Amino acid sequence: VEGTPEDPFDPVANIVAACNYAADRYGSMDNVNSAY
Repeated sequence: VEGTPEDPFDPVANIVAACNYAADRYGSMDNVNSAY
């Protein structure tokens, strides 16, 4: 995402990367099984 650091240890960048991965892998965040 524009403006997000490339550092994998940056918490915001890590969350954005996880959301992008889930959206790419599963279609959207709604299709991901949650912990509850």
